[in-house]
Amino acid sequence: MREIVFDTETTGLDPNAGHRVVEIGCVELINHMPTGETRQWYLNPQRDMPEEAFNVHGLSEDFLADKPLFSVVVEEFLAFVDGATLIAHNANFDLRFLNAELAAVDRPNLPKDKVLDTIALARGKNIGAGQLSLNALCRRFDIDLSVRAKHGALLDAELLAEVYLELIGGRQPGLVLAAESKDPKTAAQDAERQTRPPRSHAPTVEEAAAHQAFIEKIDDPIWKK
Repeated sequence: MREIVFDTETTGLDPNAGHRVVEIGCVELINHMPTGETRQWYLNPQRDMPEEAFNVHGLSEDFLADKPLFSVVVEEFLAFVDGATLIAHNANFDLRFLNAELAAVDRPNLPKDKVLDTIALARGKNIGAGQLSLNALCRRFDIDLSVRAKHGALLDAELLAEVYLELIGGRQPGLVLAAESKDPKTAAQDAERQTRPPRSHAPTVEEAAAHQAFIEKIDDPIWKK
């Protein structure tokens, strides 16, 4: 099973108000294990950077001025996420922005039924509403936050991947010992099965005599040296 944990940084809160994506970060998981494959795209939004947004992620107009447009990286992005379940924190926010960018370049939306929201997952674990931010969940699971001075799409996706794995029960959540997973009927049959008595390995008199005759034919055996 392939999953992509992703995050975006933007110029604001509403794509309908002209705000744009300025960074996308993705982390690949296979069978709930990080593969080491990541992707990060900085994007030129072709507009100014509001001070409120800059204070969140620190991406300035000057820094983004020479970065590619979304239209340049869209095929690479779509190829990387193709076929995977997408995982995001407050997924509706990221999905609205990415789908707005996709619509602007005549590409289909990312389907909502392929997106898992870790906030909803945390709520299902009865984690309190005041503890659902990424920072709060990292602290809850003792995940190091020292590198998160500001938001960053790839950094936050990497942190979220760790949070996600904790929310689903740790790495390889489906791994159980064979004895624990055995069908009860099979286990009962095994318990009732008669154990065969151990086979005797002592040689018969005839076998011992034949062996002695054989070794006497060996010239200068090593065990006589």
